[in-house]
Amino acid sequence: MNFNASRNVNPVGGPRKAKRVSDVSAMGVPSPVPAYNTPPVYNQGFEPASPVAPYQQGIQVETRQDFAPTEPAGNFGYMAGYPQSPMPSAANIGSMLHQPIVQDMALQYGSALAAEGRAAVSRELGRFVPMTRLRYYFAVDTRYVLKKLLLLVFPFTHKEWMVRYDQDSPVQPRYDVNAPDLYLPAMGYVTYVLLAGFMLGLQQRFSPEQISIQASSALAYIIFEMVLYLITLYITNTSTALKTLDLLAFSGYKYCTMIASLLCALMMGSTGYYCCLAYGSCALSFFLVKTLRLHLLSGPREAEPRTSYEYSYPPNPYSDSWSKGGSGGTKRRLYFLLFVAVTQPLLSWWLTYHLVPARAALTQTR
Repeated sequence: MNFNASRNVNPVGGPRKAKRVSDVSAMGVPSPVPAYNTPPVYNQGFEPASPVAPYQQGIQVETRQDFAPTEPAGNFGYMAGYPQSPMPSAANIGSMLHQPIVQDMALQYGSALAAEGRAAVSRELGRFVPMTRLRYYFAVDTRYVLKKLLLLVFPFTHKEWMVRYDQDSPVQPRYDVNAPDLYLPAMGYVTYVLLAGFMLGLQQRFSPEQISIQASSALAYIIFEMVLYLITLYITNTSTALKTLDLLAFSGYKYCTMIASLLCALMMGSTGYYCCLAYGSCALSFFLVKTLRLHLLSGPREAEPRTSYEYSYPPNPYSDSWSKGGSGGTKRRLYFLLFVAVTQPLLSWWLTYHLVPARAALTQTR
Protein backbone atom coordinates (compact mmCIF):
# COMPACT_ATOMS: atom_id res chain seq x y z
CA MET A 1 0.00 0.00 0.00
CA ASN A 2 1.28 3.51 -0.87
CA PHE A 3 0.50 6.70 0.84
CA ASN A 4 1.14 10.32 0.23
CA ALA A 5 3.31 11.65 2.94
CA SER A 6 2.88 15.26 1.96
CA ARG A 7 0.42 17.33 3.85
CA ASN A 8 -1.38 20.08 2.15
CA VAL A 9 -3.00 22.93 3.88
CA ASN A 10 -6.77 22.82 3.94
CA PRO A 11 -8.20 26.04 2.60
CA VAL A 12 -10.95 25.96 5.21
CA GLY A 13 -8.65 25.48 8.04
CA GLY A 14 -6.56 22.87 9.63
CA PRO A 15 -4.51 20.15 8.18
CA ARG A 16 -5.97 17.54 5.89
CA LYS A 17 -5.50 13.87 6.47
CA ALA A 18 -3.37 11.85 4.13
CA LYS A 19 -5.23 9.88 1.52
CA ARG A 20 -4.34 6.32 1.08
CA VAL A 21 -4.14 4.97 -2.39
CA SER A 22 -4.85 1.36 -2.79
CA ASP A 23 -4.71 1.16 -6.60
CA VAL A 24 -1.28 1.72 -8.05
CA SER A 25 -2.58 2.26 -11.55
CA ALA A 26 -4.47 5.31 -10.33
CA MET A 27 -1.11 7.08 -10.04
CA GLY A 28 -0.66 7.08 -13.81
CA VAL A 29 1.76 5.39 -16.14
CA PRO A 30 5.39 6.47 -15.63
CA SER A 31 7.10 8.11 -18.55
CA PRO A 32 9.29 5.70 -20.51
CA VAL A 33 13.06 5.99 -20.19
CA PRO A 34 14.55 7.18 -23.47
CA ALA A 35 16.58 4.47 -25.15
CA TYR A 36 20.28 5.03 -25.86
CA ASN A 37 20.80 6.00 -29.49
CA THR A 38 23.66 3.89 -30.76
CA PRO A 39 25.54 5.26 -33.77
CA PRO A 40 25.10 3.39 -37.01
CA VAL A 41 27.68 0.76 -37.73
CA TYR A 42 29.53 1.22 -41.00
CA ASN A 43 31.09 -1.72 -42.68
CA GLN A 44 34.52 -0.49 -43.72
CA GLY A 45 35.81 -3.78 -45.00
CA PHE A 46 37.49 -4.72 -41.71
CA GLU A 47 36.95 -7.89 -39.81
CA PRO A 48 34.33 -7.72 -37.03
CA ALA A 49 35.71 -6.94 -33.66
CA SER A 50 35.97 -9.76 -31.14
CA PRO A 51 33.30 -9.92 -28.46
CA VAL A 52 33.90 -7.99 -25.29
CA ALA A 53 35.41 -10.06 -22.58
CA PRO A 54 33.22 -10.63 -19.55
CA TYR A 55 33.66 -8.29 -16.66
CA GLN A 56 36.33 -9.23 -14.28
CA GLN A 57 36.94 -7.67 -11.00
CA GLY A 58 40.10 -5.74 -10.81
CA ILE A 59 42.32 -4.32 -13.52
CA GLN A 60 44.17 -6.70 -15.74
CA VAL A 61 47.46 -5.06 -16.73
CA GLU A 62 49.18 -6.43 -19.82
CA THR A 63 52.85 -6.75 -19.19
CA ARG A 64 53.84 -6.71 -22.93
CA GLN A 65 52.49 -3.42 -24.13
CA ASP A 66 54.06 -1.47 -26.99
CA PHE A 67 53.34 2.24 -26.67
CA ALA A 68 55.28 3.17 -29.84
CA PRO A 69 53.17 4.71 -32.60
CA THR A 70 52.31 2.13 -35.22
CA GLU A 71 52.34 3.16 -38.85
CA PRO A 72 49.49 2.00 -40.97
CA ALA A 73 50.33 -0.60 -43.55
CA GLY A 74 50.68 0.90 -46.99
CA ASN A 75 48.27 -0.07 -49.65
CA PHE A 76 50.20 -0.21 -52.88
CA GLY A 77 47.45 -1.69 -54.94
CA TYR A 78 44.95 0.12 -57.08
CA MET A 79 42.45 2.46 -55.45
CA ALA A 80 39.10 1.05 -54.58
CA GLY A 81 36.38 1.83 -57.03
CA TYR A 82 38.68 1.97 -60.08
CA PRO A 83 39.09 -0.87 -62.55
CA GLN A 84 42.38 -2.70 -62.28
CA SER A 85 43.92 -2.89 -65.76
CA PRO A 86 46.39 -5.72 -66.37
CA MET A 87 50.13 -5.01 -66.67
CA PRO A 88 51.34 -4.60 -70.28
CA SER A 89 53.13 -7.61 -71.65
CA ALA A 90 56.37 -7.69 -73.64
CA ALA A 91 54.46 -8.11 -76.89
CA ASN A 92 52.40 -4.98 -76.17
CA ILE A 93 55.55 -3.01 -75.36
CA GLY A 94 57.21 -4.18 -78.59
CA SER A 95 54.20 -3.20 -80.67
CA MET A 96 54.12 0.19 -78.96
CA LEU A 97 57.79 0.79 -79.80
CA HIS A 98 57.04 0.16 -83.47
CA GLN A 99 54.61 3.05 -83.57
CA PRO A 100 55.82 5.93 -85.82
CA ILE A 101 55.23 8.60 -83.20
CA VAL A 102 57.30 6.70 -80.63
CA GLN A 103 60.12 6.20 -83.12
CA ASP A 104 60.11 9.89 -84.04
CA MET A 105 60.29 10.87 -80.39
CA ALA A 106 63.17 8.46 -79.77
CA LEU A 107 65.01 9.78 -82.85
CA GLN A 108 64.64 13.38 -81.75
CA TYR A 109 65.76 12.56 -78.22
CA GLY A 110 68.80 10.64 -79.51
CA SER A 111 69.80 13.45 -81.87
CA ALA A 112 69.49 15.97 -79.04
CA LEU A 113 71.72 13.83 -76.80
CA ALA A 114 74.28 13.42 -79.60
CA ALA A 115 74.36 17.18 -80.20
CA GLU A 116 74.89 17.85 -76.49
CA GLY A 117 77.67 15.25 -76.39
CA ARG A 118 79.47 16.76 -79.38
CA ALA A 119 79.20 20.23 -77.89
CA ALA A 120 80.59 19.02 -74.55
CA VAL A 121 83.48 17.16 -76.22
CA SER A 122 84.41 20.12 -78.42
CA ARG A 123 84.22 22.47 -75.44
CA GLU A 124 86.46 20.32 -73.26
CA LEU A 125 88.86 19.55 -76.11
CA GLY A 126 89.12 23.22 -77.06
CA ARG A 127 90.70 23.95 -73.68
CA PHE A 128 93.79 21.91 -74.54
CA VAL A 129 93.90 21.64 -78.34
CA PRO A 130 93.27 24.67 -80.61
CA MET A 131 90.72 23.04 -82.92
CA THR A 132 90.22 26.15 -85.03
CA ARG A 133 93.98 26.34 -85.64
CA LEU A 134 94.16 22.65 -86.54
CA ARG A 135 91.54 23.11 -89.24
CA TYR A 136 93.90 25.48 -91.01
CA TYR A 137 96.71 22.90 -91.13
CA PHE A 138 94.44 20.20 -92.55
CA ALA A 139 92.79 22.40 -95.20
CA VAL A 140 94.45 20.60 -98.14
CA ASP A 141 93.36 18.93 -101.38
CA THR A 142 94.86 16.43 -103.83
CA ARG A 143 96.52 19.09 -105.96
CA TYR A 144 98.29 20.59 -102.96
CA VAL A 145 99.53 17.16 -101.80
CA LEU A 146 101.06 16.36 -105.20
CA LYS A 147 102.70 19.78 -105.50
CA LYS A 148 104.06 19.54 -101.94
CA LEU A 149 105.57 16.12 -102.57
CA LEU A 150 107.27 17.39 -105.72
CA LEU A 151 108.55 20.38 -103.77
CA LEU A 152 110.04 18.10 -101.10
CA VAL A 153 111.71 15.88 -103.70
CA PHE A 154 112.89 18.66 -106.05
CA PRO A 155 113.21 21.86 -103.98
CA PHE A 156 116.10 23.20 -106.06
CA THR A 157 113.85 24.26 -108.93
CA HIS A 158 111.44 26.26 -106.76
CA LYS A 159 111.88 30.05 -106.83
CA GLU A 160 109.11 31.67 -104.78
CA TRP A 161 109.25 30.80 -101.06
CA MET A 162 107.16 33.62 -99.63
CA VAL A 163 103.97 32.64 -97.80
CA ARG A 164 100.87 34.43 -99.03
CA TYR A 165 98.74 36.40 -96.61
CA ASP A 166 95.09 37.34 -96.65
CA GLN A 167 95.08 40.62 -94.69
CA ASP A 168 96.70 39.58 -91.38
CA SER A 169 96.38 35.77 -91.58
CA PRO A 170 98.11 33.38 -94.00
CA VAL A 171 96.01 31.70 -96.66
CA GLN A 172 95.07 28.04 -96.37
CA PRO A 173 97.55 25.43 -97.60
CA ARG A 174 95.34 24.42 -100.51
CA TYR A 175 95.93 27.87 -102.01
CA ASP A 176 99.65 28.16 -101.24
CA VAL A 177 102.22 25.38 -101.59
CA ASN A 178 104.63 27.22 -99.26
CA ALA A 179 102.23 27.11 -96.30
CA PRO A 180 102.94 24.43 -93.68
CA ASP A 181 100.44 21.63 -93.18
CA LEU A 182 99.97 18.64 -90.89
CA TYR A 183 98.32 16.30 -93.36
CA LEU A 184 101.56 15.08 -94.97
CA PRO A 185 103.33 14.56 -91.60
CA ALA A 186 100.36 12.59 -90.24
CA MET A 187 100.06 10.38 -93.31
CA GLY A 188 103.85 9.96 -93.42
CA TYR A 189 103.88 8.81 -89.79
CA VAL A 190 101.25 6.12 -90.41
CA THR A 191 102.91 4.98 -93.64
CA TYR A 192 106.29 4.75 -91.91
CA VAL A 193 104.90 2.51 -89.16
CA LEU A 194 103.24 0.14 -91.67
CA LEU A 195 106.32 0.05 -93.92
CA ALA A 196 108.54 -0.69 -90.93
CA GLY A 197 106.38 -3.69 -90.05
CA PHE A 198 106.63 -4.92 -93.65
CA MET A 199 110.42 -4.55 -93.67
CA LEU A 200 110.70 -6.46 -90.40
CA GLY A 201 108.50 -9.19 -91.83
CA LEU A 202 110.90 -9.64 -94.75
CA GLN A 203 113.72 -10.22 -92.27
CA GLN A 204 111.71 -12.74 -90.20
CA ARG A 205 111.73 -10.34 -87.27
CA PHE A 206 108.08 -9.33 -87.28
CA SER A 207 105.86 -9.69 -84.24
CA PRO A 208 102.70 -7.86 -83.19
CA GLU A 209 104.68 -6.00 -80.56
CA GLN A 210 107.03 -4.55 -83.17
CA ILE A 211 104.29 -2.38 -84.66
CA SER A 212 103.58 -0.77 -81.31
CA ILE A 213 107.31 -0.39 -80.64
CA GLN A 214 107.93 1.39 -83.93
CA ALA A 215 104.88 3.65 -83.49
CA SER A 216 105.74 4.60 -79.90
CA SER A 217 109.41 5.21 -80.69
CA ALA A 218 108.56 7.47 -83.65
CA LEU A 219 106.06 9.40 -81.53
CA ALA A 220 108.59 9.73 -78.72
CA TYR A 221 111.15 11.20 -81.12
CA ILE A 222 108.59 13.71 -82.37
CA ILE A 223 107.93 14.87 -78.81
CA PHE A 224 111.67 14.94 -78.12
CA GLU A 225 112.24 17.16 -81.17
CA MET A 226 109.55 19.62 -80.19
CA VAL A 227 110.78 19.90 -76.61
CA LEU A 228 114.37 20.33 -77.81
CA TYR A 229 113.47 23.10 -80.26
CA LEU A 230 111.27 24.97 -77.79
CA ILE A 231 113.90 24.78 -75.04
CA THR A 232 116.55 26.03 -77.46
CA LEU A 233 114.42 29.01 -78.43
CA TYR A 234 113.70 29.76 -74.77
CA ILE A 235 117.31 29.50 -73.58
CA THR A 236 118.72 31.58 -76.42
CA ASN A 237 115.93 34.14 -75.97
CA THR A 238 115.10 33.99 -79.67
CA SER A 239 111.77 35.52 -80.65
CA THR A 240 110.38 34.27 -83.96
CA ALA A 241 107.12 34.22 -85.86
CA LEU A 242 107.07 30.40 -85.74
CA LYS A 243 104.33 28.67 -83.79
CA THR A 244 104.50 25.26 -82.16
CA LEU A 245 102.31 23.69 -84.84
CA ASP A 246 104.56 25.20 -87.52
CA LEU A 247 107.57 23.50 -85.97
CA LEU A 248 105.62 20.24 -85.79
CA ALA A 249 104.72 20.50 -89.47
CA PHE A 250 108.27 21.23 -90.64
CA SER A 251 109.75 18.47 -88.49
CA GLY A 252 107.21 15.98 -89.88
CA TYR A 253 108.28 16.40 -93.50
CA LYS A 254 111.24 14.10 -92.89
CA TYR A 255 108.89 11.09 -93.08
CA CYS A 256 108.73 11.56 -96.85
CA THR A 257 112.51 11.15 -97.05
CA MET A 258 112.40 8.16 -94.71
CA ILE A 259 109.72 6.37 -96.74
CA ALA A 260 111.56 6.98 -100.02
CA SER A 261 114.80 5.64 -98.52
CA LEU A 262 113.10 2.48 -97.26
CA LEU A 263 111.50 1.85 -100.65
CA CYS A 264 114.89 2.20 -102.33
CA ALA A 265 116.35 -0.21 -99.77
CA LEU A 266 113.59 -2.66 -100.60
CA MET A 267 114.41 -2.56 -104.31
CA MET A 268 118.20 -2.01 -104.36
CA GLY A 269 119.42 -2.98 -100.92
CA SER A 270 121.66 -0.93 -98.66
CA THR A 271 123.35 0.86 -101.58
CA GLY A 272 120.09 2.28 -102.85
CA TYR A 273 119.11 3.15 -99.28
CA TYR A 274 122.20 5.27 -98.61
CA CYS A 275 122.07 6.96 -101.99
CA CYS A 276 118.43 7.89 -101.59
CA LEU A 277 118.97 8.97 -97.99
CA ALA A 278 121.86 11.24 -99.00
CA TYR A 279 119.88 12.97 -101.73
CA GLY A 280 116.74 13.18 -99.57
CA SER A 281 118.70 14.69 -96.68
CA CYS A 282 120.20 17.38 -98.93
CA ALA A 283 116.79 18.18 -100.42
CA LEU A 284 115.16 18.30 -96.98
CA SER A 285 117.85 20.58 -95.56
CA PHE A 286 117.59 22.90 -98.54
CA PHE A 287 113.80 23.02 -98.19
CA LEU A 288 113.99 23.78 -94.46
CA VAL A 289 116.58 26.52 -94.91
CA LYS A 290 114.57 28.24 -97.61
CA THR A 291 111.25 27.93 -95.77
CA LEU A 292 112.29 28.58 -92.18
CA ARG A 293 114.53 31.49 -93.13
CA LEU A 294 111.52 33.69 -93.83
CA HIS A 295 109.80 32.67 -90.57
CA LEU A 296 112.87 33.00 -88.38
CA LEU A 297 114.46 36.15 -89.74
CA SER A 298 111.18 38.05 -89.90
CA GLY A 299 110.82 37.87 -86.13
CA PRO A 300 107.68 38.88 -84.29
CA ARG A 301 105.39 41.47 -85.74
CA GLU A 302 106.36 45.04 -85.09
CA ALA A 303 104.26 47.27 -82.92
CA GLU A 304 101.99 49.90 -84.38
CA PRO A 305 103.65 53.23 -85.26
CA ARG A 306 103.63 55.81 -82.52
CA THR A 307 101.66 59.00 -82.82
CA SER A 308 103.11 62.49 -82.94
CA TYR A 309 102.19 62.91 -79.28
CA GLU A 310 104.48 60.04 -78.36
CA TYR A 311 107.30 61.37 -80.51
CA SER A 312 107.33 64.54 -78.46
CA TYR A 313 109.16 62.62 -75.72
CA PRO A 314 112.76 61.48 -76.05
CA PRO A 315 113.12 57.83 -77.09
CA ASN A 316 113.69 55.23 -74.42
CA PRO A 317 116.93 53.38 -75.16
CA TYR A 318 115.93 50.33 -73.11
CA SER A 319 112.60 49.80 -74.89
CA ASP A 320 114.10 50.43 -78.33
CA SER A 321 116.93 47.98 -77.79
CA TRP A 322 114.40 45.37 -76.56
CA SER A 323 111.94 45.76 -79.44
CA LYS A 324 114.45 45.91 -82.30
CA GLY A 325 116.45 42.81 -83.00
CA GLY A 326 120.14 43.41 -83.22
CA SER A 327 122.89 41.45 -84.89
CA GLY A 328 123.05 39.04 -81.94
CA GLY A 329 119.39 38.08 -82.39
CA THR A 330 119.93 37.48 -86.11
CA LYS A 331 122.89 35.21 -85.40
CA ARG A 332 120.88 33.19 -82.88
CA ARG A 333 118.11 32.70 -85.44
CA LEU A 334 120.64 31.56 -88.05
CA TYR A 335 122.18 29.11 -85.59
CA PHE A 336 118.76 27.72 -84.76
CA LEU A 337 117.97 27.37 -88.47
CA LEU A 338 121.16 25.39 -89.07
CA PHE A 339 120.45 23.28 -86.00
CA VAL A 340 117.04 22.26 -87.37
CA ALA A 341 118.42 21.64 -90.86
CA VAL A 342 121.09 19.27 -89.47
CA THR A 343 119.02 17.35 -86.92
CA GLN A 344 116.28 16.36 -89.39
CA PRO A 345 118.55 14.25 -91.68
CA LEU A 346 120.20 12.68 -88.62
CA LEU A 347 116.86 11.62 -87.20
CA SER A 348 115.84 10.28 -90.60
CA TRP A 349 118.86 8.01 -90.61
CA TRP A 350 118.44 6.99 -86.96
CA LEU A 351 114.83 5.87 -87.46
CA THR A 352 115.45 3.85 -90.64
CA TYR A 353 118.92 2.28 -90.66
CA HIS A 354 117.89 -0.72 -88.52
CA LEU A 355 115.06 -1.54 -90.94
CA VAL A 356 117.27 -2.01 -94.02
CA PRO A 357 117.26 -5.72 -94.97
CA ALA A 358 120.45 -7.53 -95.85
CA ARG A 359 121.17 -8.66 -99.41
CA ALA A 360 120.60 -12.31 -98.46
CA ALA A 361 117.10 -11.51 -97.21
CA LEU A 362 116.26 -9.71 -100.45
CA THR A 363 117.48 -12.57 -102.63
CA GLN A 364 115.55 -15.07 -100.50
CA THR A 365 112.30 -13.13 -100.89
CA ARG A 366 112.79 -12.86 -104.63
